[in-house]
Amino acid sequence: MGYRILIVDDEPILTELLSTHLQDYGYTVSVANSSDEALAKLNTKPSLILLDINMPGMDGLELCKVIRNHIVCPILFLTARITEQDKVNGLRAGGDDYITKPFGLQELLARIEAHLRRDERNNRPPEVVTSQGLIINLSDKKVFWNEQELSFSKREFDIIEFLASNPNQVFDKERIYEAVWGYDAEGDSNVIKEHIRKIRAKIMQTSGSEYIETVWGMGYRWKK
Repeated sequence: MGYRILIVDDEPILTELLSTHLQDYGYTVSVANSSDEALAKLNTKPSLILLDINMPGMDGLELCKVIRNHIVCPILFLTARITEQDKVNGLRAGGDDYITKPFGLQELLARIEAHLRRDERNNRPPEVVTSQGLIINLSDKKVFWNEQELSFSKREFDIIEFLASNPNQVFDKERIYEAVWGYDAEGDSNVIKEHIRKIRAKIMQTSGSEYIETVWGMGYRWKK
């Protein structure tokens, strides 16, 4: 079948049940029990997301708003909320459908199949890399921390894209320079140090976290 489903719900019993059921029907399933886990697993490029609204921390509505501009796949909300306003809020947040708990597994399966068929007509794989709360949109050449966009030059973004697409791998300045400027470029690879300093400062100012690690005597790596 080739479809990938991401299930996001803070109830492990429910996610395990749904995961087993969907795998029996040939889907590849990833599970997240929090919004942080869900952001990390966007790298699996889901074909469809099942998203619970009532989660501690960032709830499903806020998570949907954060990822919707970068993820084009259908998002189906799972929730015990049943008011009309709740449904309106879910759809306005970027959801495509709304199924209330408790629900039948066959009904859920039918809705998943319907949305995948509809989406297949104009589907394009999301070109997104996520890392510890950062969303790196490779298609639009933009970086976000939650809903806040971070401003980077073209070279800075290219360095981020190269390192973040190869997490935990160490690259020296020369290799990074070749990957970003090209093998035939004439210049000094020492510019990498200054670009990475600027990247670190911009990300630290917004997120308070360090993403690019210096491996002394070897080079740099993106911490996964």
